[in-house]
Amino acid sequence: MIVVRDLVKTFGYFPVLRNLDLDVAQGQCIALLGSNGSGKSTLLRILAALSRPTAGTVTIAGWELPNEAAAVRRQLGVVSHLPLLYDTLTAQENLRFFGELYDLGDEALAERIRAVLERVGLVHRANDQVRTFSRGMLQRLTIARAILHDPALILFDEPYTGLDQDAGRILDELLLDLRGEGRTIIMTTHDILRAHRLVTHLAILSRGKIGYFGASEAVPAAEVISLYTEITGAVK
Repeated sequence: MIVVRDLVKTFGYFPVLRNLDLDVAQGQCIALLGSNGSGKSTLLRILAALSRPTAGTVTIAGWELPNEAAAVRRQLGVVSHLPLLYDTLTAQENLRFFGELYDLGDEALAERIRAVLERVGLVHRANDQVRTFSRGMLQRLTIARAILHDPALILFDEPYTGLDQDAGRILDELLLDLRGEGRTIIMTTHDILRAHRLVTHLAILSRGKIGYFGASEAVPAAEVISLYTEITGAVK
């Protein structure tokens, strides 16, 4: 699904990503871990076709970035700690606006909007303005927006930021459901133990490269923090 080779991203003279290589198979659910400033969000922005690499190649589902960004975006759903929704529109109106951007037909779009709202538990709030939603409800609606066009690849950038325990649990369940459908998922998070529980693979960024990549089940939960510390050099 994703092939990254010799990826470099610099800001001025400051290198963030240094000849990074990454291979992600279809259906893998990956937690992208790393300390602040390690390049997690930068890598996700490049994969989302929101930022251009300084050097190297990135292909997603056979399409190369940035030259074929429009084709890549049709395969993508993006969820971040910022909802990117219009707070004076209702949940349904927000989804209709984004669905029209993807050229979903009127009849199909109406059915799809209801389906995704049911899936995230918001069908009863379909006609309420987004400004009345809690942080957890906003994040659920953001997921509905991200999966509206049935993407093959979903990118989560720190999706748990600002969520309380109940909202986090609901997000866990949604993430596991999406993983169970065989979608390819990449999630950045600082919650290492939660990530270990939810994903199929761990990728740890260190010094602008992937310092570790492996199946989460290959690392016992009791050892995952030590592994992270060893790779990143973080203080325990």
